[in-house]
Amino acid sequence: MGKRLGEFTKENTKCMVEVNGTRLIDRVLGQLSRLDLNRVVIVVGYEGKKLMDYVGNEYNGMPIEYVNNPIYDKTNNIYSLALAKEQMQEDDTLLIESDLIFDDSLFSLILDNPFPNLALVAKYETWMDGTMVCIDDENNIVNFVPKAAFQYEEVDKYYKTINIYKFSKEFSKTKYVPFLEAYSKAVGNNEYYENVLRIITFLSNKDLKALPITDEKWYEIDDKQDLDIAEALFAEEKDIMRKYYGRFGGYWRFPKMLDFCYLVNPYFRSSKIIDEMQANFRTLIAEYPSGMKVNTLLASKCWGIKEDYIVPGNGAAELIKALMELLPGTLGITRPTFEEYPNRREADTLVTFVPQNNEFRYSAQDLMDFFGKNPADNILLINPDNPSGNFIPVEDICMLADWCEKRGVRFIVDESFVDFSEGWEQNSLLSDKILDTYPHMLVMKSISKSYGVPGIRLGILCSADVEIIAKIKKMVSIWNLNSFCEFFMQIYTKYEKDYKKACDKFIEERNDFESKLRSIPFLRVIPSQANYFLVEVLPPFTAKTLVLRMLKEHNILMRDCSGKGGFDGKQYMRIAVRNHEDNTKLIDALRKVGESK
Repeated sequence: MGKRLGEFTKENTKCMVEVNGTRLIDRVLGQLSRLDLNRVVIVVGYEGKKLMDYVGNEYNGMPIEYVNNPIYDKTNNIYSLALAKEQMQEDDTLLIESDLIFDDSLFSLILDNPFPNLALVAKYETWMDGTMVCIDDENNIVNFVPKAAFQYEEVDKYYKTINIYKFSKEFSKTKYVPFLEAYSKAVGNNEYYENVLRIITFLSNKDLKALPITDEKWYEIDDKQDLDIAEALFAEEKDIMRKYYGRFGGYWRFPKMLDFCYLVNPYFRSSKIIDEMQANFRTLIAEYPSGMKVNTLLASKCWGIKEDYIVPGNGAAELIKALMELLPGTLGITRPTFEEYPNRREADTLVTFVPQNNEFRYSAQDLMDFFGKNPADNILLINPDNPSGNFIPVEDICMLADWCEKRGVRFIVDESFVDFSEGWEQNSLLSDKILDTYPHMLVMKSISKSYGVPGIRLGILCSADVEIIAKIKKMVSIWNLNSFCEFFMQIYTKYEKDYKKACDKFIEERNDFESKLRSIPFLRVIPSQANYFLVEVLPPFTAKTLVLRMLKEHNILMRDCSGKGGFDGKQYMRIAVRNHEDNTKLIDALRKVGESK
């Protein structure tokens, strides 16, 4: 009945749900019609007549038969399958559940395998729900693990049944159907057919083997979130990047995909700070966080700024929104840039500087020259810049800050990536002394990026202009930070040495990664002091074609920047720097794409 799918199954059975405009039943029948099958038997129940009227008695010449379960709302799939037991004993059988979407290759995988009785399985991932199995070194299923017996400490041993099976006629006649009948009589019809397989494997683990898949795509659609993820996984080429980019994160829902879009420190998360947070998980999730006053004190402690000078936010994004709404007049920006700032302003309030060189380099003097001739009430500097990686030394930023002070210009510096720069400990503006020297300067920092903890959502905004800091504190919620974020600030100072080591290790890895990226002949790499590289994509590729091939062929997501303002349609990508293992995978994938161009 698919109740968790809400309006999508209000008047139709689950397999009539559309994924990217194609009904699940049409997709699977199309896949089955390309196989050498005698017939397809569909067990129907909820809204069964609509399904039968829609499908008819054949599909591309393939005969369709129906079995009706009139008490679908009082039974479970063990009863539905038992209604088709005669058909199962007449032929070798593929058993498929109707709420699946999967690659064509799964059918050839199971049919080409010589073993007569198989269950397709996938290594456990967090999104999976339902029956798990444990297998031995010879892929014999040694145990079916129902939901009630699931143990999180055992997940490394678990495989999820994909719910595509192959049964021989002999297995159905002598094993499965007899046990199915006996189990139904003993336990009832409101059960799952996997329980029968569990008994069979308990008596003899040689009857049914598991066939683990590798990189083949599949998804089980039980609710709206599943449908949303399936539409991204199986999107058509013209829609695929929109489906992924439009998520704005949450890529952990695609565990096999490497995300080279989002920008975080890959090394600090190995610190024991994460272990301490995990150890306190149950307390943190059960308790309310503190309000703004306490969290301001914690932020002050962590970053050495007076409490009146600092406001913590639910990520830098919350503070950017409040700040952009608060500041009057025009905003001077450099493009290409991080669009969160200009997106919060009316287009006619922007004064835009574009560096006139092919590496998008610019200095403090370039900004003073431009905005001296093209005045703005507020000037934004992202340093290192995103996506160019351009970096202005701290002494030059102070010169620019002084220039702004003398002209009554509000100067905003976003230093979210400064801890990735060479000599990073001397490059930050976050000190009371510097803020006091330039009292109208505002300094933004995203803790998510440099500390590698985007899930806790934490950013800070600092200024000696206590009036504007106080206003922003009133603009955001008193409980704008969650307990995990608060606890991170509470314990962070114990792990400062780990953070310094992580930043130094990152810089070493970035330098190594840059040299390897430069070996790719179709990329022009622009130097960076951040945790990403801006690269120009050279013929025969475009940024879009390269991003698509990397996603489709290697399950690596990259950022096509060509549409950003300031690039004038030229082909650019931004590539995040991850850890050494992931970066090596990216380089290998790029080389393979280049070899097959």
